[in-house]
Amino acid sequence: MINKELFEALRMFEKEKDIPMDYMLQQIQKAIEIACKSYYGGNENVVFKADPEKNSFDVKLVKTVVDEVMDPNFEVTLDEASQINKRKKFAVGDEIEVPLDPKHLGRIAISSARNVIRQGIRAGEKGQTLIEFQSKMGEIVTATVERIDMKTGAATIKIGKSTAMLPKDEQIGIDELREGDLVKVFIADVKDNERGPHAIISRSKPGFVRRMFENEVPEIFDGVVEIKAVSREAGSRTKLAVVSNDPDIDAIGACIGTRGARVNAIVNELGGEKIDIIEYNEDPGKFVSAALSPASVIRVDITDEESRSCKAIVPDDQLSLAIGNKGQNARLAAKLTGWRIDIRPESGFYGEDEEDEAPALTEEPTDAAEEIEAAEE
Repeated sequence: MINKELFEALRMFEKEKDIPMDYMLQQIQKAIEIACKSYYGGNENVVFKADPEKNSFDVKLVKTVVDEVMDPNFEVTLDEASQINKRKKFAVGDEIEVPLDPKHLGRIAISSARNVIRQGIRAGEKGQTLIEFQSKMGEIVTATVERIDMKTGAATIKIGKSTAMLPKDEQIGIDELREGDLVKVFIADVKDNERGPHAIISRSKPGFVRRMFENEVPEIFDGVVEIKAVSREAGSRTKLAVVSNDPDIDAIGACIGTRGARVNAIVNELGGEKIDIIEYNEDPGKFVSAALSPASVIRVDITDEESRSCKAIVPDDQLSLAIGNKGQNARLAAKLTGWRIDIRPESGFYGEDEEDEAPALTEEPTDAAEEIEAAEE
């Protein structure tokens, strides 16, 4: 049976939806089997053959050759068999493939078949969406803003042939997205639930900055320079801890680039967000000291290794800088290092040695390993 229109439609569908023709032909076969089962009293023994190169397909229903037909849906007589296939000699008990024209199936059967094909298309689209998102998970992609929800500020983003939602709290504070804008987003995760597959995308997660540095700095991409931890308050400040695996390569210098070209490109994408790049150190005292940059630190005393608590002593005139605006610098340093940091001025406080003295600043950081994990998200 020649059906050029069907195969042209399947080729167009494959091109536009990325659903393979073989998959759609399987859905058509499944639909015909269901239609035959409904129309022929439960007989779903269908032989389906398709040849896309010739734009042809054949559908045949398998029946058994008998002396006397008791159920025409499953049986044919010897005479009928010989008329159907004159080139073969049949005996009672043989099976014969009876040609069918799907157009002759009942209206209800055809309607059921259409539903099966629609379900197959939806399942195919779902599968392709899932594959597309999973192939990009953990990466930054350039996508198009399709529309903005004026009430919530959430943006619908077109990624390839699929769409994803970018909530307002996953945007950078300074973002003013408009329909048609090209925007870089980080695919943090892929979920598949009753709503179908969807990507969790973000511009505010630490992983967004991590991937930007990996894309911008060849030494990181090659593994010569390693990002050990990232802490971030999107739109305001990021702290990045890096280390070089090659003594001849300066990790911080590689990230900054010639005349700041590399880091400036990232800062521009982030709308002017400040980035502190510090050198990671296995020594917690040195790491905490570096993490409190741009403040100078006189020394760091480890007060409790088990609870990962320490005291950072800073010059009196560096106290506010170490703490930062609304505690931001100390907060990011604590998250970056995984240590609870008590910041004290060099001159000390009245009653500092008393047990009930409240520290200058306390911070409950995440565990360092958890923070590194969070950076990937």
